[in-house]
Amino acid sequence: MHIALNYSPQAAALLNQGTIKLDYYKVPDWPDMVGTASAQLPVYVHWPLMAGRHNGKQVGWEQIAALHDQTATPYINTHLAPRASDFAGMPLDTTHLEHTRNLIEAMHDDIRQLVDRFGAAQVILENATWDPTYEIPRPVLEAECICQMVNDTGAGFLLDIAHARIAASYLGVDPQTYIASLPVDRLRELHVTGVIYDTKQNRLNDHFPMTAADWSLTEWALGQIHSGAWATPWVVALEYGGVGAGFSERSDASVIAIDIPRLYQLVKPTSVN
Repeated sequence: MHIALNYSPQAAALLNQGTIKLDYYKVPDWPDMVGTASAQLPVYVHWPLMAGRHNGKQVGWEQIAALHDQTATPYINTHLAPRASDFAGMPLDTTHLEHTRNLIEAMHDDIRQLVDRFGAAQVILENATWDPTYEIPRPVLEAECICQMVNDTGAGFLLDIAHARIAASYLGVDPQTYIASLPVDRLRELHVTGVIYDTKQNRLNDHFPMTAADWSLTEWALGQIHSGAWATPWVVALEYGGVGAGFSERSDASVIAIDIPRLYQLVKPTSVN
């Protein structure tokens, strides 16, 4: 397994100083950032595709293909993230079977386009978080729905542990039980980051420094991988820090200097950082 971190100027400085060790930077689909980050370290791209929102054309099929080839990113990711307001009369907390069918159909349509262009083996589906801002309805968070999408499309699975922890809290289930019921046998990529209770939004939120609860869940998940109980992902990415609104203010070098070495030892327990 490789280890990656969101690119940020703070991360770049720490890497230059030899304070941290990484295999890859994880970057958004911004050509300028791809160029800047790849001058220091190999990069892979994380695309803002949202299955069920039909935003493939907006993201740009040509740019997806170009950056995929330029960076040799192993997988094209999409988030399982249809928006409730795109479906007439659908509340976020719906449990209506017809609503679930409509959501699955919308996600299938978008994933099918990716599979047709790149092949199922190069497509991975990421589990969503509970976030009213993104308007992702309850059925999409259910483990049964996530498993169905992976099985029906033949795609791989991108497990975001923070997303799963927040979704499990919303669904009222134990996070380990919830994660274990996801398609971990098709795991291709793993994301970790810190979760806190955001008093401004009155809900759990992610992309913060790792907490004791986050480390506990991450250690358990990596234990499942190392034991062979789950498939082995190609990369484990710490989604902390970045550039731009919402990320630059959460790019504390002292946090990165502590969290990356700790994660490195969990991912590569026989390595010396």
